Formats: sequence, structure tokens, C-alpha cells
Amino acid sequence: MVRPSFALLRSAASTGFAKSLSEILVCPLSKQPLRFCEETNSLVSDAIGVSFPIKNGIPCLVLKDGKILGSDDDDDRTKSNDGSGPAPGNRAS
Repeated sequence: MVRPSFALLRSAASTGFAKSLSEILVCPLSKQPLRFCEETNSLVSDAIGVSFPIKNGIPCLVLKDGKILGSDDDDDRTKSNDGSGPAPGNRAS
């Protein structure tokens, strides 16, 4: 059973992301179908607003790889916290 899956992923890697594979995959959180976004080369879960990247033709559906849509500002803040303000998730009282 592993061989057919591996063959499918292998062919997707060489020719870009296969649409047939996107019809099989579901969001690991919501279990709802994923939509392929050509612009960002990712799989999007519209149900919860999370985007999962596709690297070398292989979808990365690990939760830590998921990106909340519209969170570009949040990512910049958490990566470059220079101590000038409260740490992400902490509120000043």
C-alpha cells in the first residue's frame, strides 16, 4: 500500500502538485478539504483559515508548518521581538 502513495507523491514532486492529490488530502485540524493556491504554492483550509506549504512537491501538513492566513504582521513581531515591548502573548497591564 505504501508504494502507490509514494509513487503518487514522487510524480507530484516532478511535475508540480497533482490536483488528484489535493482531492484526497484534508486539513489535519478541521478534517475539511484543502484548496490548492497556485499563488502561494500551498494548501489552504478555508474552514479554519490556515495555509500549509508545499515544498518540493510534497505537502507539509505538520501543524507547526501551518500559517494562519492574514498573520504576516504577527510573524514579524514574534521573530524580531527586541524587548522594546511586551512579549507576544503577554499584555501590558
